[in-house]
Amino acid sequence: MTINGNFPGETLHVHRGDTLIVHVVNRSPHNITIHWHGVNQPRYPWADGPEYITQCPIQPGGKFSQKVIFTTEEGTLWWHAHSEWTRATVYGAIVVYPKKGHAYPFPKPHADLPIIFGEWWKQDIFELFDDFRRSGGDPLVSHAITINGQPGDRYNCSRQDMFKLAVDQGKTYLLRLINAAMQDILFFSIAGHQLTVVGTDGTYTKPFKSDYITISPGQTIDVLLRADHPIAASYYMAAKFYSSARAAVNLNTTTALLHYTTNNTTTTTPTAVSLPATADTNASVAFTARFRSLADKKHPVDVPQKADTNLYFTLSMNAVPCPAGATCAGPNGARLAASVNNVSLVLPTSMDVLGAYYRGIGGVYGDDFPSNPPVSFDFTNLTIPAVDRTPATGNQVRVLEYNSSVELVFQGTNLLGGVDHPMHLHGTNFYVVGWGFGNFDRAKDANKTYNLVDPPFQNTIAVPRNGWVAVRFKATNPGVWFMHCHLERHASWGMGMTFIVKNGKGPNDKMLPPPSDMPPC
Repeated sequence: MTINGNFPGETLHVHRGDTLIVHVVNRSPHNITIHWHGVNQPRYPWADGPEYITQCPIQPGGKFSQKVIFTTEEGTLWWHAHSEWTRATVYGAIVVYPKKGHAYPFPKPHADLPIIFGEWWKQDIFELFDDFRRSGGDPLVSHAITINGQPGDRYNCSRQDMFKLAVDQGKTYLLRLINAAMQDILFFSIAGHQLTVVGTDGTYTKPFKSDYITISPGQTIDVLLRADHPIAASYYMAAKFYSSARAAVNLNTTTALLHYTTNNTTTTTPTAVSLPATADTNASVAFTARFRSLADKKHPVDVPQKADTNLYFTLSMNAVPCPAGATCAGPNGARLAASVNNVSLVLPTSMDVLGAYYRGIGGVYGDDFPSNPPVSFDFTNLTIPAVDRTPATGNQVRVLEYNSSVELVFQGTNLLGGVDHPMHLHGTNFYVVGWGFGNFDRAKDANKTYNLVDPPFQNTIAVPRNGWVAVRFKATNPGVWFMHCHLERHASWGMGMTFIVKNGKGPNDKMLPPPSDMPPC
């Protein structure tokens, strides 16, 4: 499936504060929705996109004109499909420039361009999804990672068409990195060149230099590249997966090429890239821990200093019994599942949550999602009793009062071995105020390790394997907002939940009404 015949899809160019109307026409034989990843859509969840959360899918032959409202976002975001596994090939970049007449918080680059990482399977993605759901086991590992739609010169099919970046000696380029891959975190580097990180998830950061990048599925990172190396050589750009625990992972490396415009030769061997090892957890978390907000007069931070709503969410891999008479490919013949606070999400299929909430229709969702784990145990112990592996199932939401200050602690667990979880929240960014390994200890961790001065402002954060991450945000965007793991297999297994932010009292603190062309259920 593609958008307008392109893979990746079109890059959308906007300025801070713009509003777009995107006409989505479904000419495929499959259902589809489109999500504007990182766009907060103030008071207007109707066009946010997650299937059966804020809308029913656009059916074959249907169309939906989606209003995309930009406010404080500035930098790089992206759009992608949000129904089953259609985002494997349906995605593209969103470039949000400063308001007209305003400047970047760094010297203006000579040029900027998106670098989008994806995955490719030599199989129909709909067949792959159906086989994976039917088996109850892990999905088939992808055959290649892609950079701007190409696997690179290690594959015969891509040797001539691999992505090539031509640069001028002495000039600086803004590379807008987007991880649209389905299943794992990525390491990325450019041979011989340091990169200066200046932003993530549509916000600016304090600049820092690094020889490599760690980027989670769903995350965007803006980096400056200074073309200051010998022009007689060409240089590989390369990416590979980081995986702390998976037994089956794509171990291939994707490549692209950087060359200087005065060097037209293609006969020399490009300079090779050095990347961290596939399971190098220290390299992954060390990079992520360096992010800090700019926190200056033009880019202030507003991190809640205290929280009036405290949430503690465990993120777990689970196993559920195989249906009678069936054969399942999960551990010990069971089916794999995933959960938040031991609740594995089951989406409705007759009506979306937002429509039911707005119209006061019962029976679509419950409002009793637990604020804390229903059962407490040593979440990161190497051996956890099998009885703790089976989750409840359902579609519960957590209701937040308007303008409440929320602290949410994500806690990874070692159920079925544990793994990293890149968690994404729709409808708002959050401040990443702390992280660590092991079980979260509020008395020790909150009081001694939190950064409440210049924490990064993100919409996607990787919770390290058997570790925790604490985030804070203000619930000032009324509506229905999805939160889920951005590893697609985990989301498919049920690692997601929904927040409902209630209306405030003022006229500008209430959710806007729906458009007239919402897709029917």
